[in-house]
Amino acid sequence: MNTTKFDIADYLDNKEMIAEYLNIVLEEGNDADIINAIGHVAKAIGMTKIAEETGMSRPSLYKALSDGAKPQFATIMKVLKAIGGQIQVNPISA
Repeated sequence: MNTTKFDIADYLDNKEMIAEYLNIVLEEGNDADIINAIGHVAKAIGMTKIAEETGMSRPSLYKALSDGAKPQFATIMKVLKAIGGQIQVNPISA
């Protein structure tokens, strides 16, 4: 039996799914998880398109969103804007 490697980017095919995925990772993940999730979304949308919208080169974008990367906050904000997302702060329930 042949199997294929699971790739979450294959399932991020609409804005609602992307938003839900990112919100779950923001709520439950750590900084590395968040960077990886943003990378999955960028891959799902298309790295070329995201690179054009951010003004970054594709290699720089891949490097910034790769495992173990520590991109600058400004880079994360550029990519979030390009993928149609934003960060929102809500109070934590006590």
